[in-house]
Amino acid sequence: MKLHLRVWRQASRQSEGSFVTYEADGLTPNMSFLEMLDVVNDRLTKEGQEPIAFEHDCREGICGSCAMAINGEPHGPNAGATTCQVYLRSFRDGQTLTVEPWRAKAFPVIKDLVADRSAFDRIIQSGGFVSVGTGQAPDANAIPIGKGIAEKAFDAAHCIGCGACVAACRNSSAMLFVAAKVSHLGLLPQGQTERKQRVQKMVAAMDAEGFGNCSNQYACEAVCPKQISVEMIARMNRDYASAVVDQI
Repeated sequence: MKLHLRVWRQASRQSEGSFVTYEADGLTPNMSFLEMLDVVNDRLTKEGQEPIAFEHDCREGICGSCAMAINGEPHGPNAGATTCQVYLRSFRDGQTLTVEPWRAKAFPVIKDLVADRSAFDRIIQSGGFVSVGTGQAPDANAIPIGKGIAEKAFDAAHCIGCGACVAACRNSSAMLFVAAKVSHLGLLPQGQTERKQRVQKMVAAMDAEGFGNCSNQYACEAVCPKQISVEMIARMNRDYASAVVDQI
């Protein structure tokens, strides 16, 4: 199997970037997309060229670091999958693929396919935590939680902070990410103490980072590898409105 690649190459944050064409051959349909990039990088290294920089860690769809767009689609063509879970059988032999990093003001490119997503970390640091004592693992059943509430909290907790929602949004909004983190903690009893302060602080931090506004296009939900629902955004908006009203 052979693929033609147009890969975004950028030496540093301050450098000008451009697309560079590579031929990837000797591939098999069961290779993952990242394994294909490994093959290309092995060849580039042997030829004395600079390998393509890209992020990866678990390669199991857990960490969210394999953040790149394939033919304009965050994480590639497969629904509910990260880039490391995309296999070459999803493409045609001889197909041309354009590979680039997330495109968002709040996610500046560090090098090649690596974008700086530390803005998400700062949003979490602003309020995405619980400061009350929650006990040890054996204490988990001390506070009964209804099955419906628990499932909704788990759904929100599935967010891996990859940034695909930002990359897909026409306004580069981080609303789905922030809403998932706010909803995860706000649904649980342990998160009630700081619920109103949390949503205000995290929304303020999101705005300060330069993310755009939500325009209700649902592109974020469509590309989310964990299929987080936009219902989380509605829940966050209700919490935020309630917190603001209480201050009046």
